[in-house]
Amino acid sequence: MSLQTLIMDEIKTAMRAKDTVALEALRAIKSEMLLAATASGSKEELTEDDEVKLLQRLVKTRKESARIFTEQNRPDLAEPELAQVAVIEKFLPAQLSEEEVEAVIAKIIAETGASGIASMGKVMGLASAQLGGTAEGKTISAIVKKLLV
Repeated sequence: MSLQTLIMDEIKTAMRAKDTVALEALRAIKSEMLLAATASGSKEELTEDDEVKLLQRLVKTRKESARIFTEQNRPDLAEPELAQVAVIEKFLPAQLSEEEVEAVIAKIIAETGASGIASMGKVMGLASAQLGGTAEGKTISAIVKKLLV
């Protein structure tokens, strides 16, 4: 079942349950998917990789908003953002723990023979491609820096 069909089914379920937070998050996903599909100008549907990137971007945006609201002492605004993150993350592949990410990156460093911070770009490229939607870029970057320094 495609992500778009799954989102539509979840929207119907959220409407019946009158779950406004889930409905808002699901509608945001649907909107982003439509914008991405029409922005490319092609008639092709989004690939699974594009869908994962889109969902990750939505999660990142909401986490950042929640962080800002918390810093501004506005928990009333931060809570709905974090609730939407939980709804969106249901559609993402399972995230790897930091230990698992570190093991994969250590393996990549060993294979490429990378040493020093100058090799960070090469390792980041390979790690991002290999870890795809299973780890955040920020986490990957921090671990690569730690292992190369």
